[in-house]
Order: sequence, then C-alpha cells, then structure tokens
Amino acid sequence: MKTTLEIDESVMRALKARAARDGRTMSELVESALRSLLDKRPRRVELPDLPVFDTGGWIPGLVEDRDRLLDHLLAERDERLYGLRTRKGGK
Repeated sequence: MKTTLEIDESVMRALKARAARDGRTMSELVESALRSLLDKRPRRVELPDLPVFDTGGWIPGLVEDRDRLLDHLLAERDERLYGLRTRKGGK
C-alpha cells in the first residue's frame, strides 16, 4: 500500500544512509520499524496501593438512604469547615 508521510529531514537522511548500508529499501526499514513498534506490548506499571482512610466507622442504613447520606456529608463538612454541629448526637 502506498502512503505519504512527513518525516523530519534528519530522520530521512539517517533512513537513507541505513538503507544503503544494509542493502534494503527505505520502505522495508520503515515497515520493519513500524512492525517492531506495534508488536511491543505496553510495560505494566506497578501501581501504588490505594490509600486507606479512617472514616470513623460504619453508620447502618446511611448508604441506602441518599438524602440521609447527603445530610450526613454536608453536616460533616460544615462541622469541619465552620465548627457547626448540626448532626443529632454528633461527634
């Protein structure tokens, strides 16, 4: 298949010299390089462990009730940011 590519001049000069030295065509070298690049599998990156947070414990029924959860989260925020204690029986 024919195609048109824009290749940096210095890369093209190196490609021509390598093709002449190896007795291969530039197309053969480009195809070989592309195959090599495309056949490589991405390296697996070791990911760090996820952080663990002390949430203060489980509050039964909180997750099942969206409105109650939102109220709880907003009350925690208000307490933390503004020192307001709006939760019933709060910490």
